[in-house]
Amino acid sequence: MSIYDDDVRPLALEEVNTYPLASRPSKVTAADFAEAVRADAPLKDFLRGLPNILAVRSLRAVAAQMRRARALHKPIIWGIGGHVVKTGLAPVIIDLMRQGFVNAIAGNGSVLVHDAEMALVGSTSEDVDASLGAGAFGAAEETGRILNEAARAGARAAVGLGEALGRKLTELNPPHAQASLLCAAYAARVPFTAHLSIGADIAHFHPTVDGASLGATTHTDFRLLAELVRRLDGGGVYLNIGSAVVLPEVFLKAVTLVRNLGHTLADFTTANFDFIQSYRPLTNVVRRPTSDGAGRGYSITGHHELMIPLLAAEVLCGEGLV
Repeated sequence: MSIYDDDVRPLALEEVNTYPLASRPSKVTAADFAEAVRADAPLKDFLRGLPNILAVRSLRAVAAQMRRARALHKPIIWGIGGHVVKTGLAPVIIDLMRQGFVNAIAGNGSVLVHDAEMALVGSTSEDVDASLGAGAFGAAEETGRILNEAARAGARAAVGLGEALGRKLTELNPPHAQASLLCAAYAARVPFTAHLSIGADIAHFHPTVDGASLGATTHTDFRLLAELVRRLDGGGVYLNIGSAVVLPEVFLKAVTLVRNLGHTLADFTTANFDFIQSYRPLTNVVRRPTSDGAGRGYSITGHHELMIPLLAAEVLCGEGLV
């Protein structure tokens, strides 16, 4: 017998309203399910067989917008962080560049370090834990010297740091240029903008550092990126891949500058790719610039070494199902 008052009873269920299951709108149907993977399946069949749910739908939508951008001769800008280089994706991006799906690259400072080292010696990404205690972290002579020589030359020529470093590396004819985004972009005359946070990169404490040259060239690159962002209007695409702070902040300011000058910026696509979704990319890339119907934004979570080859495959071979 209950200890509660007589008027406190469990709610009766006999008169709950129900409906036929088949009459209910549902978010997932059998038609959306994956197909079994076959060992002999062509890539197109594999892509078609992915479940048409959540991240796959977003991936297909982004790929479709990239194909649309190329058809409309609108820019597809790749904003990348250093891990995009360190996870071995340069060959994928370079191939997409040759096929018209990379019209500009914006990189943070770590991209310059890792890409230059790949071009010069074919390896990068030192063991920070092993070298930090001895004060040797980031003290590679060639890396700091070449980046700072490029910055000085770029400041004298009034060009951006990305272009200056691409030129410097190309003149050096490094043995691994085929693995370098900077070299490939410079050869193809594809804009490569570099966006520094002074003090954040190893080249900023090299004996040859010149803060004024770094500041001048990276500011030139900000203005160049703003012009590229202006051209997104009417079908362009901006991808943020692996930069959680610097590039999302830079991109938002470029969007602001474009609109402040009275330019229309609408009907464009943004997407953030990373293995975790952080505040700034979601806010400054995916949501704010495309709000109020100005465009469309997507966030896709996963490791770069898996998601970017999948994106490339979907761009080149997929059907753009959305």
